[in-house]
Amino acid sequence: MFKKRKGYLFITVLVCIISLFMMAGCTKQETTTAKDTAPKKTVKIGLSMDDLRLERWQHDRDMFVAKAKELGADVVVQSANGDDQTQFSQCENLIAQGVDILVIIPHNGDALAPIIEQAHKAGIKVLSYDRLITKSDVDYYISFDNVKVGELQAKAIAELMPKGRYFLMGGSPVDNNAKLFRQGQMNVLKPLIDKGDITIVGDQWVKDWLPEEALKIMENALTANDNKIAAVVASNDSTAGGAIQALAAQNMAGKVPISGQDAELAACQRIVEGTQTMTVYKPIKILAPTAAEIAVQIAKGNQVKTDGVVNNGNRDVPAVLLTPIAVNAQNMAETVIKDGYNKLEDVYKNVSKDKWPKQ
Repeated sequence: MFKKRKGYLFITVLVCIISLFMMAGCTKQETTTAKDTAPKKTVKIGLSMDDLRLERWQHDRDMFVAKAKELGADVVVQSANGDDQTQFSQCENLIAQGVDILVIIPHNGDALAPIIEQAHKAGIKVLSYDRLITKSDVDYYISFDNVKVGELQAKAIAELMPKGRYFLMGGSPVDNNAKLFRQGQMNVLKPLIDKGDITIVGDQWVKDWLPEEALKIMENALTANDNKIAAVVASNDSTAGGAIQALAAQNMAGKVPISGQDAELAACQRIVEGTQTMTVYKPIKILAPTAAEIAVQIAKGNQVKTDGVVNNGNRDVPAVLLTPIAVNAQNMAETVIKDGYNKLEDVYKNVSKDKWPKQ
């Protein structure tokens, strides 16, 4: 009898042990399943913009946000209206909100360097958008080849006016891109200057790229040179617009070749009307969505494919560099308009319909 009870007891214990193992296995499986089906965290992107008063940046914002939403990310957008301290404070606010990635279009690349350290302390990586944040440990940079932009500008003007008195109108002195544009411009112009074909009669930078500042600078330049200026290399469309206003007052608009950049609607209209020579089109429809894709990848901790590095005065920053396009009256339809950046009817609204390109 005792042996039978002992046998029953052994079997009972064995069954209990097996049951416990089975329950543990089920619990582990249930836990794993629950983990796998848990909702994924939405990526939150902080987008700090220099100045939404300029048309160009409104395009960037809209396309960036649209692509981010398509990828399931939320974007908090703040604009500093060209003020360094405001942008710094807004970036601090975005960090405090707990964004997963900070994307910055800096007004002043040097001034924002300390914000990179703050972001890193909070475990947030930073993507420098279009303009490089200098003297910092910024994580990534996406832009166009901005030296190439300057080369395209100077080449277009030099081909039309290979000799003569040139005025150089730079961009914002605190924008690193403005310096890169100038570098590219001088790559083209310096050999002509050295030959004596071109004389630089003035060279000024335009605060915050503002057209009203460019207008004053051009008025003063024309007065100082008794209107003897043969060409203007302007670094973007807003500065070109101010300069053209001054030229028009002297009945010189359309007679003096002048460059630009950004393919703003007003600039495209001036080009087809004949008062601005060219603009440099940087396909924002590629830049902004690509930046949004990269931002999401960085936030998720994924590897980002880059084209090389750009030195920001502190380190070689992994960079994605896109190709800019020179646009004039001849290729307006097949570039800016074809891409849907500006509409045909808007660009040519002041031009008689018999001169509209056939579509």
